[in-house]
Amino acid sequence: MKYNVRDLRKKLKSDWRVAPQGRYMPLREIAAVSLGGLGVKFITNTVVTMILSTGNVLIGNTIGIPPMPVYFMYLVSVLVNIPLTTLRARIVDYSRLKKGKYRPFVFLTAIPTALLGVGFVLMPYDRMSMAWKCAAVLTFNIGFQFFYYFLYDSNENLVNVLSPNTYERSDVYSVKSIVDSFAPSLTNIIIPLIAKAVTGEEKIYDMRVYRAVYPPILILGVLLSVFIYVGTQEKIVQPKDHRIQVRFTDTLRMVAKNKYFWIVSLASCLGFLEMSFFNVLGWMYNYQKVCSAGQYALITTINGNAAFWAMVFAPILIRKIGKKNLMLFSNVMNIFFIAMMYPVVRFAPTSRMIWIFLVCLLINNVVTQITLTLTPSINGDIRDYQQYISGERVDGIFAVVGLIGSVWNLATGSILPAIYDKAGLNAETAEALGYSSSNIYEILYNEQYFRRICGVLILASVIGATLNVVPFFFYDLTETKQQGMIAVLKVRAMLEDHASGNLTEQTLCEGMERIEAAEANAELCPVPLPARRKNRAAYKDAVKHNRQVEISGMVLRELRYFSQPQTQPFLERAEKLTQAGIEGFAQLMTESVQSAKALPKRTDDEKALRKEHIEIARCEAASLKLLAKHCPNGVKPFDESAFERLFAEEDAADAALTEAYAQKDRQRAAALKVQKKQIARSIKKLTAEFSQYNRMIKPYRDAEKLLQKKASFEQLDVLRAEYEKVRSE
Repeated sequence: MKYNVRDLRKKLKSDWRVAPQGRYMPLREIAAVSLGGLGVKFITNTVVTMILSTGNVLIGNTIGIPPMPVYFMYLVSVLVNIPLTTLRARIVDYSRLKKGKYRPFVFLTAIPTALLGVGFVLMPYDRMSMAWKCAAVLTFNIGFQFFYYFLYDSNENLVNVLSPNTYERSDVYSVKSIVDSFAPSLTNIIIPLIAKAVTGEEKIYDMRVYRAVYPPILILGVLLSVFIYVGTQEKIVQPKDHRIQVRFTDTLRMVAKNKYFWIVSLASCLGFLEMSFFNVLGWMYNYQKVCSAGQYALITTINGNAAFWAMVFAPILIRKIGKKNLMLFSNVMNIFFIAMMYPVVRFAPTSRMIWIFLVCLLINNVVTQITLTLTPSINGDIRDYQQYISGERVDGIFAVVGLIGSVWNLATGSILPAIYDKAGLNAETAEALGYSSSNIYEILYNEQYFRRICGVLILASVIGATLNVVPFFFYDLTETKQQGMIAVLKVRAMLEDHASGNLTEQTLCEGMERIEAAEANAELCPVPLPARRKNRAAYKDAVKHNRQVEISGMVLRELRYFSQPQTQPFLERAEKLTQAGIEGFAQLMTESVQSAKALPKRTDDEKALRKEHIEIARCEAASLKLLAKHCPNGVKPFDESAFERLFAEEDAADAALTEAYAQKDRQRAAALKVQKKQIARSIKKLTAEFSQYNRMIKPYRDAEKLLQKKASFEQLDVLRAEYEKVRSE
């Protein structure tokens, strides 16, 4: 035992600074992202209670704004969020920050988000008219739309760029979720206890409670978020000198072809009613007085800890049954246990209601909070797939395409307030029951209406949860396929870095190891899976074998692409187009969409070939149209060296600005900031021009890339020799 403990301590010490074999994140980086994530969670978990939504209890119950005005303000905030989301996506994908794609923005957006949160709760709402209340809430929410969502997205997506290993991501998300779950747990314990001390009664929906609790939590969150900035390093699999030089609208078109993104987005859109029951637990305590403040703190703690077990077992279950099956299981169980809540709120005795409800909620959370680990892990795989099919890592643009979901939410956002109204949560009912119409939530003090309204909300949640699960039956991006995509991306990065002269030993070794593994498994075929119960060892061996065959097959298809007979016509076409040059390639484009669609599609190979011909035909048609519009007298080559000059100027300005800050030269720093903005505008303008130019000559550019890729693959023997030399040293 002493030896084992000593060995474990040695292992932990070695893994603290250097990631284990096959992994990308050392333990200290996992600790940093977890502690920093805890800080971010303190901020986002607090501020989310201030974000406009049709069921917001802070805005509705505490400040006293009725559901319909909240809905109209929500409409405005969503509309404002559309251009702000576009701005955030541009910043993430086009900033070229040396510190990373997401890492620097966690700390930079944590501070303004926290300041806005403190300002929100300190507003004197009790002395304001309804119009001024609405104006204040809406103004703060416009700020939240940029800073809160920037912070939230950066934190959620960070792990996706810290490791390309899908299982490691799941493990890290699990650890991170366990650590940052202390944020809501601690908040839920504190609020009812502070409410008793501050208000003198067991009433949590009081602004004095939020003013006492939220500011210290927000400050603590900012301090902890620093760990992410100082303790993590992004590791995206792509060529060293790769820069996005594609217009923003063109990246939108790329993401529009990502079928997995649309499956997940559709599930989110269809499940818009799923969380309708979310406020019922708090309502039981605040309006029906079914337990004491201490009991409610215990209840929220127990309920919050349910997620702990889900997060612990999520990585294990992902390895056992896969993300898709786990997501389906979680969602089906969600439907069942939400439905079990209905008879509780309708018929259970008042003295026992919250405890029976807690049992249903607790079991539901154990099986559904798996999504805390599962959802971001799935999103990471989807972004890997996007890079695999398009060659561009455009994480930020997903939020812009996701605005379609916001439009859907606008269309459906009035449904929940309408449900509230039909269930009796309205001014007329409040007046009839003798309550003030200025805060219609006082209706919930009436037991009959409380049970009726909560029952309706639970039924709405059942409908939302049922609709949410349907799209996931069509999700087929497996963990094995993701590993194959990463293997192919590593090979591509190795070849492109070699062509550009930026190849490192690490990139060389990673690429060649994938190639050697694929070639070693080239003759293997998938085997049928034996019954798991009868022979678990044989089953595991068969699964491992088939996984190796599938990953190797993806790499081999990439390597053998240029030797396939169906590829030769494309190579011949590419050679003709490139020989004609930019000035003459347009005269050689003869593919038509009609003839491409007439190709046979009986087998998978024929379908793939037909699809490729259709894409080429559409590309040629679009190119001819653009050339006729913008270059009727012929197109001239674009001076791409202008990018390098501007990027060099930007890097020089960054270095000079850092020096000016160190020397406390404010005048020089101000001038350099102006210079950087001018350079940024020039880069943006040049990118737009270059993107339009690329769209006009896309058939030529694609032909050029195809031949360059072929030339890179012809250098594999050279790379093998370099790899053997590195390995022997």
